[in-house]
Amino acid sequence: MNESSSFATTSLLHHHTRRHFLRDCGSGLGALWLAATAGRAWGASGPLHKDPASPLLPSPGHFPARAKRVIYLHMAGAPSQLELFDYKPVLQKLDGQECPASLLAGKQFAFIQGVPKMLGPQYPFQQYGQSGQWLSDRLPHLSGVVDELCFIKSMHTDQFNHGPAQLLMHTGSQSPGLPSIGAWSTYGLGSENQNLPGFIVLTSGGNNPDAGKSVWGSGFLPSVYQGVQCRSHGDPVLFISNPEGISRSQRRFTLDALAELNARTAAEVGDPETLTRIAQYEMAFRMQSSATDAFDIQQEPEHIHKLYGTSPGAESFANNCLLARRLAERGVRFIQLFDWGWDSHGTNKDTAINAGFKDKCLGVDQALAALISDLKQRGMLDDTLVVWGGEFGRTPMQENRGGKKMDWAGRDHNPGAFTVCMAGGGVKAGFTHGATDELGYEAAVDKVSPQDFHATLLHLLGFDHMRFTYPVSGINQRLTNVTKPASRVVKDILA
Repeated sequence: MNESSSFATTSLLHHHTRRHFLRDCGSGLGALWLAATAGRAWGASGPLHKDPASPLLPSPGHFPARAKRVIYLHMAGAPSQLELFDYKPVLQKLDGQECPASLLAGKQFAFIQGVPKMLGPQYPFQQYGQSGQWLSDRLPHLSGVVDELCFIKSMHTDQFNHGPAQLLMHTGSQSPGLPSIGAWSTYGLGSENQNLPGFIVLTSGGNNPDAGKSVWGSGFLPSVYQGVQCRSHGDPVLFISNPEGISRSQRRFTLDALAELNARTAAEVGDPETLTRIAQYEMAFRMQSSATDAFDIQQEPEHIHKLYGTSPGAESFANNCLLARRLAERGVRFIQLFDWGWDSHGTNKDTAINAGFKDKCLGVDQALAALISDLKQRGMLDDTLVVWGGEFGRTPMQENRGGKKMDWAGRDHNPGAFTVCMAGGGVKAGFTHGATDELGYEAAVDKVSPQDFHATLLHLLGFDHMRFTYPVSGINQRLTNVTKPASRVVKDILA
């Protein structure tokens, strides 16, 4: 064998992937694998047929959708439902008393030790709107749009640490590596704007969520469906601008050459991710103009800035809410906001329910209310689903880290009960679903799991969660988790 033929053979072997092996085997192991998995991996549901060269083209769901897009606002750290939405006068009467043993038996806490004291609501509540919804005085702006809101007060989870609980709320599993709800939504529906990512992530509060970028990852779905983290100041995406001395025409020439090389590789190897990579490069090129325009909130009139309480050029929840509306207007399918800093343990002033918590509420109340009212005045709320919530709730007991009384008021993690509020996009306005016990400790009436919540969100987007699957290792995986067959749509909240 001469040197050139040896090189060609080696090159062919390097490119001969497992995909080639299974594709080319008409008998033997390839045939056995196909026979064994055909009924499971490629059943009636099967994968969606997507053009890898244009993976974000809009596509329909299983039935007409009530929501065309989602704006999901996650408060990382888990805000206390007992200081915001879930009014418990009985808990107020027990304030300062030792916690009954019955509330501690068999429970696992992150930090509570020994016998803690009960902690009543730290802020006054009153009823608002025609719906008579109870809200604390920490949400004065939100009280003005309370009749647009739909509350699920019976959310519960089986995770009591932040990372796993955040993963569960966003991927359907506490384990990393699965697609996020934004990735599933974008995979299913594509995007109405081919010049921007279909799934955009904005963060505030100074940190990413505890679970990291896995909460907006694509898992086993093609990577084009993962969330693209953008910034509310400077370039929306790092390195999107051309380097100094490189013109747009030079960048175009470089991308054309790179696309040709990738196309050759795709033809040789047959990996659809290579075509996806070409599509992502092309989108990045188009984003140089489209993203700059979409993220320029200084184009907004002064009365809109006053409505949201924005500070152009800063990183803030208010800026991100206004950006979310601008992205929704431009056809982005799923917009995810993460605001960090809601872990109110009371270990210091910043994490105290009766101190730092006030600042967190002040930072989100006006902008959240503004987003809802702004979408409504533009005729967008009916087909835009807005979601606000955390990963679990807080305990009705005061945290006593190390078994000692703490100087500041704080609450430990509580997976037993928390509240999610929604607006628009096909949910009932001025409505409350479910209830907790008299202490706000456990979901007691019409309980809703994260998988139920996911099934409901997918339903609003036009998908039957049982049929919306993707084949992985012979199993039709789904957002609502194949190990949770009882997952259901919460029909009570549907308008």
